[in-house]
Amino acid sequence: MKKKNWKKLLLGSLIVSMSLMTLAGCGSKSSSSSDSKATAGGTEMKGDIKVWIDTEHIAAIKSQVKKFEKANPKIHVTVKSGSSADAMKDVSKDPEKAADVFMMPHDQVGQMAEAGLLYPVGKKNTTTIKNENIQSAVDGVTYKDKVYGFPYGIESQVLYYNKSKLSADDVKSWDTLTSKGKLGTNFAEAGANYIFAPLFLSNGDQIYGSNGEDLKGTNINNEKGVQVLSWIAQQKQNKGVVQTNAAALSNLQSGKIDAFLSGPWSKGDVKKALGKNMAVAAYPTVNFGNGETQMKAFLGVKVYGVNQQTKSPVASLALAKYLSNEATQKVEFEKNGVVPTNTKAQALTEVQNDETAKSVLEMSDSNHTVVMPKLPEIISFWPPMDSLINDTYKGKIKSSQYQDKLNKFVKDTSKKSK
Repeated sequence: MKKKNWKKLLLGSLIVSMSLMTLAGCGSKSSSSSDSKATAGGTEMKGDIKVWIDTEHIAAIKSQVKKFEKANPKIHVTVKSGSSADAMKDVSKDPEKAADVFMMPHDQVGQMAEAGLLYPVGKKNTTTIKNENIQSAVDGVTYKDKVYGFPYGIESQVLYYNKSKLSADDVKSWDTLTSKGKLGTNFAEAGANYIFAPLFLSNGDQIYGSNGEDLKGTNINNEKGVQVLSWIAQQKQNKGVVQTNAAALSNLQSGKIDAFLSGPWSKGDVKKALGKNMAVAAYPTVNFGNGETQMKAFLGVKVYGVNQQTKSPVASLALAKYLSNEATQKVEFEKNGVVPTNTKAQALTEVQNDETAKSVLEMSDSNHTVVMPKLPEIISFWPPMDSLINDTYKGKIKSSQYQDKLNKFVKDTSKKSK
C-alpha cells in the first residue's frame, strides 16, 4: 500500500470500525452463483455493474473493461474513481449504493468479511485463484479459510540505494550498509510501525499468530522482543542511520543519504533523484545479538473485492476475475508498475528485467516478508506500535522498562473488538 494511503487508512480504520460492527449482523447472501463462468444456469450473463478504481489506474482498467464488455455484450460496466485505501469506509456507508466491484488492500478483508460487506468468491473461483497466483497472495485474500477477493498485485518495502556510493555486497547486511553509507529511515515519527514492526518477526516472534488471524497469537513480550527494542535504541547512536521521513527523496537526491526503505510506488521518484545510479535490492540481514538473520517486511496484497449487496453477483464476480487475470496484470504492470501475483505474469520478460519488480518478487517469499495481519483487531495494533518504536528510539523508554512495555502492548492489542 502506498505510504500516503497507509496513514490515511489507519485513521479511517479507527473511525469506521465501530460502524462496521453494526453491519456484521446482516445476513450474507448465498455464494452458490459465484462459481458460474460465462453463463449462469444456461442463461447469458447480464447486468449493469459499477466498479471503483484508483484514479491513477482508470486509464489502464478502462481498456480492459471494454474488452470484457465486448466478450459479454449484455453486461454494462461503469468505471468510477474510488480510493482503494478507503474501500472499507466507503462501502460501509451504504452497501446497496456502493460499487459492485472495488479495489481494496488485503488487510481490510477481515473487517469487511466480519461486517458482511464482501461476497465470497465461491469454490471454482477459489480453485482458479489458488492455481494461478503465488501462495502469499492467496493467503492475503483468505480469511477464516474462505476466499473473499481476487488478488492482482503485491507490494512490500525494498531497499533503494545509490550504486555510486554503495555496492551490491555493501547492502546485504544492515551493519555494512550503515557503516559504508548512510541509510535514511523513520524510527521517530508516525509510520515507523509499518516499517519496523516486522523486526519482531525477523527475530522469530509472531504478530497475531502464524496466519495473522489469532487474536491471542502475539508473543513479542519475550527475550527476543526485548532484543528488538534494544536494537532499535542502538540505532539512535548509529551514525549511518539518518532519521528521515517526508524528506527522504530530497535527501537522497542531495546526497545526505545513500539509501532508504520504500515500496514500488517510489520507483519513478527514485529514478528522478538518482538517474543511472539508482539500484534496488531486497532487505538486508540484521543482527539482534544472535547472529545475522533476514530482516523482514510486511507484504501487502492488492485485491478486487465484490460487494455482498450486489444485485448482479455473477457478472460482478466475472468482472473481478477478469480484472485480476494474467492479461490485466500484465497491463497493470506495464502502465502502473503493479507487481503481479499471477505466476505466469511474474515470469514475463519485462517483469523479470525490472529491478524493482524483481526485488519485490524476492521480498514476497516467506523468508523476507509476512502477509500483513487482516483480523479486525489489527486497528488497535498500529498506534501503540508507533509509540513503542518512536519512544524506544528516542530513549524515552529505558532498557529496564522494555519487558513491562511489551507486556502491556501484548495485553492491550489482544482484546476482542467490541
